[in-house]
Amino acid sequence: MELRLYLRQLQRGWWIIALTALSALNIALITSFLSTPLYRASARFVVSPNLTLTTRGSDIVNSLEALDKRSIVATYSEVLSSDSIYQDTATALQIEPGELNDYNLTAVVMPDANILELAVEGPNPEQAALLANSVGQRAIDYVKGLYPVYNIDFLDYATTPHRPFQPNPARDVSLALALGLVLGSALAIISEQLKIPLDALRRRTQVDNLSSAYLRPYFQNTLLERELAHNQNSSLSLGLVRLDGLRDLIDTLPTVAVRRLLHEVTKILRSELRGNDIVGRWDEISFAVLLPATPAAAADRTLVRIRQALSEKLEIEQIDFELDPHTGVATSLGREASKMLIERTESALAKAHETSALTIFVTEKS
Repeated sequence: MELRLYLRQLQRGWWIIALTALSALNIALITSFLSTPLYRASARFVVSPNLTLTTRGSDIVNSLEALDKRSIVATYSEVLSSDSIYQDTATALQIEPGELNDYNLTAVVMPDANILELAVEGPNPEQAALLANSVGQRAIDYVKGLYPVYNIDFLDYATTPHRPFQPNPARDVSLALALGLVLGSALAIISEQLKIPLDALRRRTQVDNLSSAYLRPYFQNTLLERELAHNQNSSLSLGLVRLDGLRDLIDTLPTVAVRRLLHEVTKILRSELRGNDIVGRWDEISFAVLLPATPAAAADRTLVRIRQALSEKLEIEQIDFELDPHTGVATSLGREASKMLIERTESALAKAHETSALTIFVTEKS
């Protein structure tokens, strides 16, 4: 179930995923285009016992045992990556300090072997290879006096690299695309998760919790104003339904019962209306119905049906309730302020209540 939910969220947020992936792809391409190519030149060295100083078999065995402890090889690795060796080599090669900052030197010990690798990375492939070999030779000369019983010599000289290791457009684009898809998917899910509380907050400010009809502020200030603007050249009717039978029940019934009762009223109202008609809760015992593109005669018939439907007893939790409905309606023709339409509708409702519960007064703008 959770997987299906996430899949639907990803489907709805496909544009976020696509946009993020394309952005990451563009960034990778631009970065690859603007980056300075870097080359890596590597030289390898082997450490072995000095056979000229270890003539006896026991000396050779002891030397090999010492090499197994890795301390000798690790020391040589530190010498290869020493700053002093590096600086002395650069001075001998007449390389400027500023130019030297563009190069990076690393020395590593190969696993399970007495082999060291010295790598130099920089923008000039020829100079990178020259530095690797020169630093290696200077380190060899330096360590000869440290451990006379061991030799360190070149195993492989550094050669001039022909292709840069960085940037690698194919690798960078693939990685950027994958990261963009992952990040885009995460953003799409987060976006959908954020919509849930936002929708709940929006619903709380628009919909009445007890009746599920629109709240009066939203109904009056947003929906009514919008429909008046859209129906300037056609009839628009506003009806009010007051349920006097609820007057003493709202404050005495449990909240659960009130909610069920008002929900049922809203359900009845909607069943008597068209799909584009709107139901709102006007006050504690009154509802409003907005009838777009509805002339006075049609609005009259609609309110008659509503009054008849609500005049029947409503059973909630095995208790019959008489709602005692009164209705009033006003029709607007042409441009009319919402305040005037509301006043005329409320006046019609008041007259209906004063005269008879079964009387509807339809008022129309003259």
